[in-house]
Amino acid sequence: MALTIHGLGTALPPHRIAQGEASALAAEVALPNQGRSPTQLRLLETLHRRSGVATRHSVLLEPGGPDGDSDAACHQTFFGPTSPGTGERMRRYAREAAPLALRAVQAALAQARLPPERITHLVTVSCTGFQAPGVDLALMAALPLAADVARTHVGFMGCHGALNGLRVAAGFIGADPQACVLLCAVELCSLHLQYGWDAQRIVANALFADGAAALVACGGERTVGGPGLPPLGRLIASGSLVVPASAEAMSWGIEDHGFAMDLSPRVPELIGEHLRPWLEAWLAGHGLDLAAIGSWAVHPGGPRILSAVTDALGLAPTLIEPSRSVLRDCGNMSSPTLLFILERLRRSGAPGPCLAMAFGPGLCVEVALLH
Repeated sequence: MALTIHGLGTALPPHRIAQGEASALAAEVALPNQGRSPTQLRLLETLHRRSGVATRHSVLLEPGGPDGDSDAACHQTFFGPTSPGTGERMRRYAREAAPLALRAVQAALAQARLPPERITHLVTVSCTGFQAPGVDLALMAALPLAADVARTHVGFMGCHGALNGLRVAAGFIGADPQACVLLCAVELCSLHLQYGWDAQRIVANALFADGAAALVACGGERTVGGPGLPPLGRLIASGSLVVPASAEAMSWGIEDHGFAMDLSPRVPELIGEHLRPWLEAWLAGHGLDLAAIGSWAVHPGGPRILSAVTDALGLAPTLIEPSRSVLRDCGNMSSPTLLFILERLRRSGAPGPCLAMAFGPGLCVEVALLH
């Protein structure tokens, strides 16, 4: 029985910050007051301007204006002059992750027109926090879900985590045609803002943001969705590639002051060398070629990664615009980001089949073919 997506929901923290304001905050954590040079400040501003991000949302922001306007100047309430430890960051994750996830889940269930008691399996995805009891049990209590719902957590898989979760959901539905899976990805990347002057981590600070997304998937072709919304998608296949000799290209580790990402400038080069030959062979195994793909949901790890995918696959820039628009409006939210892109593609009536793609530590490529 094929997995069919019946509902998608997304959620963002209520407050956001413009990238110009984020550049000013970056100076506070990257450089000591007495040690800032005009050259370093210009470099920070340039990196933020070229990030492809216009605004980002964070659970750590408060509105600066009296009316709470999300476009008003914002300031950090969590990070001070010294970097907080991982324990403090995880306490904030425990407080903020579940409410944000719940909003996305409620939206997905409402769109699917399914009551919570219909859910048989719950798959949660996150790489920015750990707690037990965790987001899964919080969702079970808040919705509520039945006490015998089967729970699975996909942890620390990085930006392609939602695709790993989708593969898990497809396995459950394939084994039990009556299964109905609720998948929720929630990431609070801003908890892991890194202090100090380190080029790779400054780039990560300029890209990452907070968000949550959820989907409801069952077997069969049941017609669901709100009025005027096009049908969602059926999972045709999923695939995975570990790029050879790339283990140092992208990494994500737990350190004393949060979780830290190292992103090599070689990543676009590796994508350019390895992506097309593998993807063409994978699509051919399903009777398709690149020209047959009607729409693309490419995880926007950053503008250089999107450009590398576009160049490697010979795609028209318009095909990657949904990814660029999510990056521009929301930043890189890690695992929920792909579901934000799929939601935009669905609402625009984008043609199928759709190829969803994301990159993660390894360097690994994950894809899903939806139609």
